[in-house]
Parts: sequence; structure tokens; C-alpha cells
Amino acid sequence: MGQLATIYGLDIETDNSEDGLDPAVASVRAVALSGQTFDELYVGDEADLLRALDARLAGLPTGVVATWNGSAFDLPFLADRARILGIDLGLKLCLDRRLTLHRAPLPGHAGAYRASWHEHGHLDTFRIYGDADGAAQRLSLRSLGRFVRIGSHDVHPARTQTLSNEALHACAPSDARLARVLAERRWPAAARMIDRVEWTEAEPVAVAAQRLARQDRTVPRAMQPAIATS
Repeated sequence: MGQLATIYGLDIETDNSEDGLDPAVASVRAVALSGQTFDELYVGDEADLLRALDARLAGLPTGVVATWNGSAFDLPFLADRARILGIDLGLKLCLDRRLTLHRAPLPGHAGAYRASWHEHGHLDTFRIYGDADGAAQRLSLRSLGRFVRIGSHDVHPARTQTLSNEALHACAPSDARLARVLAERRWPAAARMIDRVEWTEAEPVAVAAQRLARQDRTVPRAMQPAIATS
């Protein structure tokens, strides 16, 4: 893994009008994807943007999807929302209790996940720059971005539900780009931290959907657990 892989940064923005950290409550408002030659933002109808993102990743050359805290937040959040909406994704997750969390996992989840998306591996860049002990634990993607002079620094993540479309288009792609660049800058270390999940070990992630079902809410039939994570 010494040679630099093709890296795609990924970042999501959720609706914080109620609880943006709970996929049973909040929808995905935007997903940004960043490659060396492109920065893309998927917005609009949630189901449509998830399908478009999945199709794009399926068509890209095999590489590595880089996130910041994606093992515990972005990827299981996307998996939960896809299951609620009855959408099949090429996203495969496997709970790995060896992965250190620097904040509480998503509601109902037991921890962080190893992941693959179609043929792409996954890299959580927090594992490179963060640390379970000391001040590094409190690093945020945007604070690190300010330090390395990359990304958008004038929007606070807790206020994303109030962003105009123009601000959202500036904020989300810069975070995905930052996740990619951070992985590229420390590639020798990053290469040793790439995780993958085979279809045979992928786990159904339907935590939010099951919680909604227990609350007697309307749940699409297509969201019932399958063999692999969608």
C-alpha cells in the first residue's frame, strides 16, 4: 500500500432542526464527494441523492473513501437512512469494537464500523490525526482545516439546518475535500489504516428503522433487514 491510492473524500450534512445526530429523526440534507479532479454535492430529495451518490461511487475507479469520524457517524447514518427509505446501497458495514470512539455512537448503535463501498475501501482520517487521549481527542475537522488552511471556516456545523443553498454548496464540499487532502498528506500512515468489509461479513444496519417500527410509525416494507448492509 505504499503507492498513493485514489482517494475520494466524503462528508454528509444532516437536518439539525430536531436532532441532527439521530438518523431516526434527521434526514440527510447533502452529501459531498471530492476527488482530485472534481468536487460534487448531492442535494434535493433524500432518496434521489442517495441513489445518485451510490451510482457515482459504483462507476469510479477503485480507491478509498476518506471520511472524518465516518466509522461512527457518516457511514452508519447513511446506512440507516437508506434502510428507512428502502434503498439498496453498495455500502457494507461491520461493527468493530476495537475502533476507538471519541464521542458517543449514533443512537442505538454499539460502536464504530469497518466499511467498504462497492469496491472502495474506507479510511477514517480521525484515526490518523486524532487520539483517544489528550487534547487531540477534541479535534474537529474544521478546526484542523483552519490549522492546515483548507476548507470552509465560517460556518458552524450545529447551524447547518439554517444554511442557505449557497452556503451549503460552499460548506459541504470543502469538508469532503479536507478529508481527502488530510489522507493524502499522511498517506504512509493512512495506508495502514484502510479498512474493508467483504459481503460475507457485512451486517444489516437497520437500527433507526427498527426503532421507528417499535414506535409504531409508518415504516416502508423494503427496509426489513437483509443479508448485507444497504
